[in-house]
Amino acid sequence: MIGRKDEIDYLDHLLSSKKPEFLALYGRRRVGKTYLIKEFFNDTFSFYSTGVQQSNTKQQLRAFKESLVKYGDQVKSIPKDWFEAFSRLENLLSEKGVIRDYRSGRRVIFLDELPWMDTPRSDFKSALEYFWNSWASSQKDLILIVCGSATSWIINNIVKNTGGFYNRITGQIHLMPFSLGECEQLLSSNGLSMTRKQIIISYMILGGIPYYLNYLRPGLSLAQNIDMLFFRENSPLRYEYDQLFSSLFTNADKYKSIIKELSKRKRGVLRTELDNKGTISGKELTRCLEDLEQSGFIRKYHDYSTPKNGCLFQLTDPLCLFSLTLLEPGKISSWMDFIETPAYYGWCGLAFERICMLHIPQIKKALGISGVSCQVYSWKSKKSDPGAQIDLLIERKDDVINLCEAKFTNDKYELDKEEYNKLQNRISVFQHETRTGKSVHTTMITVSGLKAGKYSDIVQSIITGDELFSL
Repeated sequence: MIGRKDEIDYLDHLLSSKKPEFLALYGRRRVGKTYLIKEFFNDTFSFYSTGVQQSNTKQQLRAFKESLVKYGDQVKSIPKDWFEAFSRLENLLSEKGVIRDYRSGRRVIFLDELPWMDTPRSDFKSALEYFWNSWASSQKDLILIVCGSATSWIINNIVKNTGGFYNRITGQIHLMPFSLGECEQLLSSNGLSMTRKQIIISYMILGGIPYYLNYLRPGLSLAQNIDMLFFRENSPLRYEYDQLFSSLFTNADKYKSIIKELSKRKRGVLRTELDNKGTISGKELTRCLEDLEQSGFIRKYHDYSTPKNGCLFQLTDPLCLFSLTLLEPGKISSWMDFIETPAYYGWCGLAFERICMLHIPQIKKALGISGVSCQVYSWKSKKSDPGAQIDLLIERKDDVINLCEAKFTNDKYELDKEEYNKLQNRISVFQHETRTGKSVHTTMITVSGLKAGKYSDIVQSIITGDELFSL
């Protein structure tokens, strides 16, 4: 299994535990949650069932009944409600011949895509609460794993529940996308021979989502693969953006409207700016933003000058950014024709900045500050003319601020006089307006490094694409 060391260590801990365990596993759709659990337990469950997308209560109960029968339940009828369904599960798990984990002897229940089971007025959560509190929580050899791609549902209804599940969860795993280094391992194991620059470009499109990366075919160039995935008839990921949101949210159009607005604003948007658009506002907007953040599509962060006066929301999911920027009808029809054009390099610059923001631990490691407490900000001038904007600031507890500049180029980046003057202006305006007493270090993050030259002395630290691959 590629990566997932911390998660595997935690699952090992569950096997060695001497008490009942209730694990909530969540993360972005396609990130590999089901694969992780099935691979770790070698598909040897005492009981496994999954919710059915966009189905009513009767259909969910029918699917649950089929799982009960598969694992040995002798009752062939569909449960009349979820209380009966979990009562039958309790009886099944109490039988002597129940399947147990071959290493630990523990009984393992895996309920996948749990949010889909919770249809309106089904009493699903109440029945699950009763099952755990009345019986399962007293079974010392039992492990219950619940999983879902609707991350906000898992967090709000299971992890942060103040009712019957309050203080009942014994562990949680938020499964994150792969880093660049883990993507390199996956692609290599799949037989793909790609340079690190090509892997970075693939990440700028597909992100660290194993499901998408597994579509890439050995023997095709990266450009051929992208055309195959997105720009041909029946391309497997052509409509993934729409399918992604419809599978996660009941009213997908609301969420897509927010994502589309964020895609237009490189730096991000204040909540008040979104509120003023008028289509979604108030508590509904707050809930939608929380859902998108918890699901890993956007990030919430602060401006350095106003850390307590409102948050910025920024689109960070590579596939969403790619889809809205380049897949909308009429934009481009072939990746092969698009590459090496001015518009291509404009997209590369924006997408590479997002990749850097998703690899802050690797940037800190390259700077030698992995163990130093840091805060990440952006900053925009509010007084000076000409103004200045810094998309990535790392404020360190050792009285240094790294002003980070991300640049995507084919070869080593070379600072010219114009860019040198821009950097000087950013530094001086930032120091003047913020009145910071900390040292400001210019950090250049490039794919291929920085070419030494007349103007390169303004840069204190250089981070190359290779350093973003550290594990």
